[in-house]
Amino acid sequence: MAARPAKKETKTTTPRGGKKATSKVTAPRKSVKKEEPEDRHAALKEILLAKREALIQEIKQQLGQSVTEEQSRRLEAAMDSGDQALVDLDREMGISLQEMRNRQRQLIDDALYSLDEGTYGVCAECGGEISEKRLEALPFARLCVACKSKRELMEKIERSEQRQ
Repeated sequence: MAARPAKKETKTTTPRGGKKATSKVTAPRKSVKKEEPEDRHAALKEILLAKREALIQEIKQQLGQSVTEEQSRRLEAAMDSGDQALVDLDREMGISLQEMRNRQRQLIDDALYSLDEGTYGVCAECGGEISEKRLEALPFARLCVACKSKRELMEKIERSEQRQ
């Protein structure tokens, strides 16, 4: 004889109004399985590598648009002082952007190293995990949102105290 599946129990209660109410007793829900460390490691590495590749492409694109020294001399000879000032400003902004992108790339390289060491994605202050959403937005974040908010609030308070 085959075993029958167990039936779900029902409880019958009588509230004060006198009517009977029946409710089913169900098994507790299974908790959502937390992401395994290997999965998190792979996901974080993918995020970092994608951000790094995007930065490298931006750097290459900017370098490809750079004016050669010969072209630069020709342009400078044909400009007045106002035009020259704009060209200089544009050049300085381009250099600043390149330096910023390169610095971000270096920070991502550091983050990749930290990932291999097992310290990436861990808040430097509280030791908790930094959310993947935060790391997607700022892949070289070293603080979780809560700790970063606290730090920014403390800095704001210190600045306001220094003004007084």
